[in-house]
Formats: sequence, C-alpha cells, structure tokens
Amino acid sequence: MTNTEVGITLKDADFRKILQIAAHEAGLAIPEAKRSLVQSRVARRMRDLGIGECGAYLAALEGDSVETQNLISALTTNVSHFFRERHHFDTIRESFLATPPKERLRFWSAGCSKGQEPYSLAIEILKAIPNAAERDILILATDIDRNILSKASEGVYPANEIEGVPPQDRSRFFERQKDGYFRVSDQVKQLVRFRHLNLNGPGWPMKGPFEVILCRNVVIYFDDATQTKLWPRFHALLRRGGLLMLGHSERVHPLDDTGLEAVGVTTYRKL
Repeated sequence: MTNTEVGITLKDADFRKILQIAAHEAGLAIPEAKRSLVQSRVARRMRDLGIGECGAYLAALEGDSVETQNLISALTTNVSHFFRERHHFDTIRESFLATPPKERLRFWSAGCSKGQEPYSLAIEILKAIPNAAERDILILATDIDRNILSKASEGVYPANEIEGVPPQDRSRFFERQKDGYFRVSDQVKQLVRFRHLNLNGPGWPMKGPFEVILCRNVVIYFDDATQTKLWPRFHALLRRGGLLMLGHSERVHPLDDTGLEAVGVTTYRKL
C-alpha cells in the first residue's frame, strides 16, 4: 500500500510533532531532508493500526508508550552484519584476549540491533578462551527497540546475513536449520544478555566497569547536545584503560575534558 492509499501527507505541524516525539523519547535528531522517510515510516504505522488520518494517529500516540516505542523503532534503521568494522574486533582481541585474561571481563554492545555485534564478540571471545562460559565473562547487549531485541535473542539468521562469518567459524558456532536459516549455537548465546535500554533515559541500571563499550552507528542519530551528554556517562562505566568504540562516521567531539583519548580508528581509551 502506498502513502497515497493510506491518505497521508505530513503537514508541517505534524512533521514537527513527530520530530519532537523522536527527540524527547529517544534523543533522535531527524533533519528536514529525511521528511519523506519519516512520512513513509509513519504511513506504515498508520496502515498497521488501520488509521487513515495523521491527526488521529498523533492523538493515538498520546499516552500510548507501546505505540510511541513502535514509532521510534520505525524511525530508526536496524542494519548490521557479523564482524562489521573488523578492526574493532582485532583491537579487542589484541587488547583483552591475547594474554591470559582477568577473571572478570565485561563488554557492552549499546545499540545491538539484531544481535550480530554481540554474537560476533562472543565468537571472538570463545576462539581465544574456549572455556569462557565457565569464567566470569559477560556481554551486555542493549537496544531501544523491544521487537528487535526479541529477534536478537532468538539468534536465527538467513544465510546472506552470516556471510561475514568465516567458514570455519560458521560450522563451529552456528547450527543449520531445516529452512536454510542458521541459528547461533548455545555456547555463543550463553555469553550474551539482552536487555532493553533507552540511551537517552535518565538512569542506566548497569554499574560496570566495562572493558569495552561498543556504541557503533547509534550516536549518528543524536544531536550534538545529546552526544555531549553521553560521553561522560560512557566514561563513568569504563574501567581505566577501557575502550569506547564508535561507528565509522562517528567521533567523540569535542574530545577535550571527556577523560578519553583517541587511540585508533573510532576507538577511544579511558585515561
């Protein structure tokens, strides 16, 4: 069904209201250039709810936390793949897994999408520490989208979505399903805990400290003010010498007075 069939054209006031909701609820900074995308995503939500007028949809959003979350999910893009930006995993292996590790290791995938990032990290850990499940090693994986978290926890992917996994790792850490899909093995899943979290929320329940925080291709959705508020919060949860890793187009800026230093491509270390 097209936008025309749904009967939606976002008026200026409607568009501004959607942006206000996105900014308030999730810290999203959506530019005017994304107006057509916003319109198509809102049209999809209206179609799913059987609502034919934008004003009625905005009214339905009032006080409806579930639909507000569905809207936020629709406005963000959950795109990822296994071992994305391989250099980050190489750095983690060399910095924390190459020598006999401490008894306790903690990692955080902040914005884990469909689970490829934390599962990639779990595979890297198991290759270096085969008995990782018997040790105090854990990966926290969080996302604002409850629906995508449900899919991530299932750990089932079509063949084209695991192409980034080397063949030897694919046979070791995945189970082929009858329908041609692949399921992440239990030994990989055992290292990961999925939890819902709004990074823009007032309080985070985790205490850390983390060896590594992966927050890749997430802050690109936030405005400068929201990003600036995040850096000290990440800093507080890193252990001394711990690493914060961002996406390829993201930077900690300004870097001064954050307590972080750049040590590699989109990689920052706690001083």
